Amino acid sequence: MSDDRRTASPRGPMGHGRGMAGGEKAKDFGGTLKKLFRYMEKYKIRFLIMIIFAMAGTVFNIAGPKILGRATTELFNGLVAKVSGTGGIDFAKITQILLGVLCLYVVSACFSFIQGFVMTGISNDVTYSLRQDISKKIHRMPMKYFESRTHGETLSRVTNDVDTLQQSLNQSLTQLITSVTTIIGVFIMMLSINVWMTLCALPILPVSMAIIGAVMKRSQKYFRGQQNYLGQVNGQIEEVYAGHNIVKAFNKENDVVNVFEETNRKLYDSAWKSQFFSGIMMPVMQFVGNIGYVMVALLGGYLVIKNAIEVGDIQSFFQYIRNFTQPITQVAQVTNMLQSAAAASERVFEFLDEEEEEQTGKHPVDVSQLKGDVEFDHVSFGYQPDNCIVHDFSAKIKDGQKVAIVGPTGAGKTTMVKLLMRFYDVNSGSIKIDGHNIQDFSRDQLREMFGMVLQDTWLFNGTIMDNIRYGRLEATDKEVIAAAKAANVHRFIMAQPGRYQMMLNEETSNVSQGQKQLLTIARAILADNKILILDEATSSVDTRTEVRIQKAMDNLMEGRTSFIIAHRLSTIRNADLILVMKDGDIIEQGNHEELMSAGGFYAQLYNSQFEKAEAV
Repeated sequence: MSDDRRTASPRGPMGHGRGMAGGEKAKDFGGTLKKLFRYMEKYKIRFLIMIIFAMAGTVFNIAGPKILGRATTELFNGLVAKVSGTGGIDFAKITQILLGVLCLYVVSACFSFIQGFVMTGISNDVTYSLRQDISKKIHRMPMKYFESRTHGETLSRVTNDVDTLQQSLNQSLTQLITSVTTIIGVFIMMLSINVWMTLCALPILPVSMAIIGAVMKRSQKYFRGQQNYLGQVNGQIEEVYAGHNIVKAFNKENDVVNVFEETNRKLYDSAWKSQFFSGIMMPVMQFVGNIGYVMVALLGGYLVIKNAIEVGDIQSFFQYIRNFTQPITQVAQVTNMLQSAAAASERVFEFLDEEEEEQTGKHPVDVSQLKGDVEFDHVSFGYQPDNCIVHDFSAKIKDGQKVAIVGPTGAGKTTMVKLLMRFYDVNSGSIKIDGHNIQDFSRDQLREMFGMVLQDTWLFNGTIMDNIRYGRLEATDKEVIAAAKAANVHRFIMAQPGRYQMMLNEETSNVSQGQKQLLTIARAILADNKILILDEATSSVDTRTEVRIQKAMDNLMEGRTSFIIAHRLSTIRNADLILVMKDGDIIEQGNHEELMSAGGFYAQLYNSQFEKAEAV
């Protein structure tokens, strides 16, 4: 394309989008989680099932230690009776108790398996739905969003952030439910055994919550920073791999590595700090739990000596105190997971909440009945509101005309194409097709009228047949071959291994630039659109290939309204109308002979190209 492209906002080194400060804290932790839960509201029935089974499995698990304590008491009493000669150990009763506990644990495991199965389904469905919404959102986003951000940053929201959200959801929600249920259930069981021992263990809770709060306050900004810098690293990698030929040609490997290492270091620092805070939670909580465990052990021993409590109850209480501190530790871990989920979902919802293009027009028009008359009526436009680059553009193009738009770099040629396709909307004035303002069209219907062949060819990893058929997916093989013949590319295809089934690699580097251009022309011929846009379609090929492409384009443009943007003025001499642009305005218009005889700016451009050619 010509160099008059502008971005909606400046891009930094390496073409990165908006900068993200390291250590940025989540804008609204609670609000983001509420938004996430609202998004998951459609799964509320399954959530309810998961909660019921999670709580049931936890309750059955909680009941086990107290029943095991009865077995311990029975064993202890039997030993005492045996020593005193008044009785012995009732193994039948102990076996009955142990079998009962085993049944409890089996039922608990079954409930836990079911809730895990349900929650896995929910988390996968949520991320599947999010990716679908993101994919649909991408097609409704304005062009200025993508021109102001790296591809890697956008892709990071679809991949890394959604994956982080899935893992956090799958692990944190069920863990939170079971941990809270365990804390409440264990507290009740502890009270049922001994109130004083429970009161002795109770200070563990506020101390633990204070530690959790302090760690959360410090660590959240690092979790968000980790996700942000991960997006930047992905953006740099994607950008450098896409342009690795340029990097090598300009010997910039060291510079690229240095820029990457700087961003990677920031990612490392954020990730290290977030994982450090996540990692210290467990040992600190275990230390607090062990202090409580020692205090309860001392008090329990004293109560046994005073015959105020059974030995089996002490054993049960020890298990409960351990079960009391463990879920508190798990809650601490869950908070870290929720921070990751909040940081990731905040970035995902930021993307989903971005401004969208209006997809449908106010007065939809049936494009099937339109011919191809185009009118630019006093069009003004600027990528930035305070920087207008097209000032007062007016032109009338009749159906079937070949219109060339020429001018120096930065004149606004490609900008006019973007306005015609409604990649951007005009600031003032209007663009009309057959008398209908293009803003009355739905965007998809409007773009059905246009076929495009650009300087930057786009082909995908697939067969040649599939790449040409992309212009009209329902086309038959015969129609694809006919389009290839019209584009003068059939002979080249037949000379390839596999012919039309030859696979183009991911970067389409196994065909030449000219051959790629001919394939895109074949695709446009197959699409059979009413209006064509050819943007510098022959600027990057040799003269001989240009002749072949020019013949293919003549076949393509026949009977269609065509807009041709070209720097090589020799290629547009036969245009019906030439619009000469300079500084966003049309300063001359007419056919080649009229403009040359006028001796104005067009004549200067045309003659200067031949002077350069002769000088070479």
